[in-house]
Amino acid sequence: MQVDIQKLTALVDEAKKNSQKRNFEQAMELVVNFKGLDVKAPENRINETVSLSNPIGRDVKVCIIADGDLVVKARNAGADMVITKQEIDQYAGNKKAVKKLAEKYDYFAARTDLMATVGKTLGSVLGPRGKMPEPIPPSANVEPLIKKYRSAVRIKIRDQPAIRCRIGSEKMESKAIAENIMSVLNTIDRKIKLDQYLSSIVVKTTMGKPAKLR
Repeated sequence: MQVDIQKLTALVDEAKKNSQKRNFEQAMELVVNFKGLDVKAPENRINETVSLSNPIGRDVKVCIIADGDLVVKARNAGADMVITKQEIDQYAGNKKAVKKLAEKYDYFAARTDLMATVGKTLGSVLGPRGKMPEPIPPSANVEPLIKKYRSAVRIKIRDQPAIRCRIGSEKMESKAIAENIMSVLNTIDRKIKLDQYLSSIVVKTTMGKPAKLR
């Protein structure tokens, strides 16, 4: 399947036309379907964070787990929450609190020397959700990292041969949404050859009728 920005923009336009006006701003959703893909094979499993060309029109929450100077840097960079080394211990054995943390925040990053503690304390909840923190060195400039997360989406292949994710909102320009779709497709193609396995690309609003590119 030959896919380019023009075709994707037209697909987004069609999805918008298929959608009735609602009393809220609907998300634009992407579904990439595969054919002949063995999802049980480890090499075909995907769990990636994709940096998109444009923000997706919702508030993305970022949590940084830090110590020392990195705590101040993370707060100054606009992290939604900063958990210090001392505060991690409060989550030990409190699975309910860890679940609330996992539900509230989209992305996590942690100082490299705290990863072992984070894994022991939070890993049983964050791991299955694909939200284990990205390790960052103590001297890291976290501002670009947080900015990356603000315009990012997580894509997964698990038990079904398909990827579903949000790629924008209905008020965004169709070309901007198409650029986000292309970012997702390029990331998938680096892991799984789309020429071989791509079946269809579907775009829809939250409550709208799907538009499909075969």
